[in-house]
Amino acid sequence: MPSLQTVEAAEIPAWERAAQKVKEDRGEPVGKQAKIEVPSQLRHYSDKKRFLAVQVAEWRKHQLETPRDYADLADLIQKGELAELEPVSDSYILYGVGGRATGEPFTVFNRSSKKKSVALLDQAALDGEYERIAASAGNLKSEIATFREELGALPKKERTQRKSLQAKIAGKEKALKKETGDKELLDAHYGNPEERRRLFNEYAKIEALAKDFSGLTYDLEDADSRQQMKERMLRHLRPEAIRVMEEVAVSYRQKFDRPLPVSSLVRPHEYQNDLSKVNPNATRIAIPPHSTGLAFDIYNKYMTAEEQQYVMTELARLKDEALIEVLRENRDHFHVFAFIDGTRPGEKLIRQSLDDASASE
Repeated sequence: MPSLQTVEAAEIPAWERAAQKVKEDRGEPVGKQAKIEVPSQLRHYSDKKRFLAVQVAEWRKHQLETPRDYADLADLIQKGELAELEPVSDSYILYGVGGRATGEPFTVFNRSSKKKSVALLDQAALDGEYERIAASAGNLKSEIATFREELGALPKKERTQRKSLQAKIAGKEKALKKETGDKELLDAHYGNPEERRRLFNEYAKIEALAKDFSGLTYDLEDADSRQQMKERMLRHLRPEAIRVMEEVAVSYRQKFDRPLPVSSLVRPHEYQNDLSKVNPNATRIAIPPHSTGLAFDIYNKYMTAEEQQYVMTELARLKDEALIEVLRENRDHFHVFAFIDGTRPGEKLIRQSLDDASASE
């Protein structure tokens, strides 16, 4: 569940009311405790790789651009390829979307690179960071030297004071090592002129969106502002997926008078990689379905058997109509993937994509 910071002040009451409806006690088993019959359409194929292969094939079919990181996602948003969803509507609630977004600086993500991710900066910020590191390292070296002098002047019998000074020296040396590592990281990424220009261009994508994100401005120097911006960026999907989501949401709301809880939308590769460390369902394949902007997850943890059966029936129908690929996952979710033109990718493309669908990549 997102923190209250993630929802604009005017929307907090509406979001909270919707969340209460989602979690409301039904007086009967819900989620995994509910006895359900999963339709064949929501089960894995005999070859489990095929489920992912179908989605990768759709990516191949349309040559979709997928975001590696927030900079690429910002670019897709600016191009208008993705549409933003409000945190709550009459028929759905975004429940946990962007839950792992942080206020840390935006970084560049290169899955194949052995380099540690580096913060995206412009020239002024890069110069400022080098100056900060130099000043901090100089102060730490001075403090270490002072502590060493004090330690050298102390008699060996002053064990308590010596131990205290040694601990201070160790702490300062650790801090100095970090500053040295930070400088080496900047040198490794920004030291090459061509790479530096590329990183500046990536930062420019973030900066352009931050200056005018549908009329709102975000301060890239402020951690809270960065987090709020990231969370908004993760509230996007391609229009084809939104249409499917809204169809299911409206039907569910009409049947049960509850908003449909949607827990995940678009995810850049960087976010997907981070999420996979705590969620086994977040695959690490080369083209994760959520990176296409065509996938979303429906959260069923609080749904009764009747509610789950109803949603699964709706999703099974949509799959039979070749509008989606879908799977009931083990961790309280229905994973839904929309096809752009209402037709499944051809078998040839699916077979070509099987090698890319290994979750062990």
